[in-house]
Amino acid sequence: MSKTNTIATIILAAGMGKRMNNPTLPKVLVPLNEKPLLGYVIDVANQLHSKRNVVIVGHKKELVETFVSSFGDDSLVCVTQSEQLGTGHATQQAESALMDFPLDGLVIILSGDVPLIRASTLENLIDFHTQNNFKMTLLSTLLDQPKGYGRIVRDESGVFQRIVEEKDANDTERMIREINAGIYCIEHQYLFSLLKNIKNSNAQGEYYLTDLVEIFKQNQLSVGALIHTDPIEISGINTEEELKKLEAIYLERVND
Repeated sequence: MSKTNTIATIILAAGMGKRMNNPTLPKVLVPLNEKPLLGYVIDVANQLHSKRNVVIVGHKKELVETFVSSFGDDSLVCVTQSEQLGTGHATQQAESALMDFPLDGLVIILSGDVPLIRASTLENLIDFHTQNNFKMTLLSTLLDQPKGYGRIVRDESGVFQRIVEEKDANDTERMIREINAGIYCIEHQYLFSLLKNIKNSNAQGEYYLTDLVEIFKQNQLSVGALIHTDPIEISGINTEEELKKLEAIYLERVND
C-alpha cells in the first residue's frame, strides 16, 4: 500500500441484528471465538494505520460505546445514528467526526459484522483505487448463489458500470455472479458533499450507500470495482447459523 495515503475508517455498527436471537446484545458485540465481531474490524482498521476510526452506533449504543472505549484509543470515536435509516444515512453521521481529516485523504467504509476481513485485502483495494485514479472504489466477489445481493454490472470490456439490486434486476442481470461486498474506498473531498444527494425514494424509505455510485458517475467522477477471490472473508453475519459457520472457518484458518 502506498505510504502517501492518509486513511480514515467508518465502521457501520448501528444495527439490531434481530435474527441473531440475542436480545441482550447488539449484533456487533456478539462474540466470535470469545471476541466481539466489532473487535475484529477495529483491529483491521488499526492495522491499516487509519488516522481516525469512526464507529456509527445506534441500537444499544451504550454497550457499543463501552466496548469501543475499552481500546483506550484516541483515534477511535463513536457517533450516533439516532434512527436506522440506511447505510447512506449512517455514513453521513461521520461527517462531523472527520471535519479535521485531510480532504485529500481516503475514507474506508466497513461493516461491524464482517469479522474476517483482512488488512491486506483493504490494502489491495486502496492500491487499486489509487493506481486507477478512481474517486470511489468498491470491493466485490463472486458467489455461486448470489440471490439477495446487489449485482455488479460491467460492460463488454469488463469495466464497472453500476450496481443493480436484485429486486430491480432483469433475468439476465440476476444470473450475474459478481456481487457488491459493501466495502468501499472513497475520496474524502467528495464523500459527504455527494452523500447529501442520496434520496430515500424506495420501498424501505432508507438512504442507501450504493446509490452513491450513480451520483459519482453523474458528477463525472470515476468509480471502480475490485473483485476479491475469497467470498468468505467479506461475509457478514446475520444469523446464528452464519456465526457458527464463520467461527468454524476462522478457527480452521487460525490453526493452519
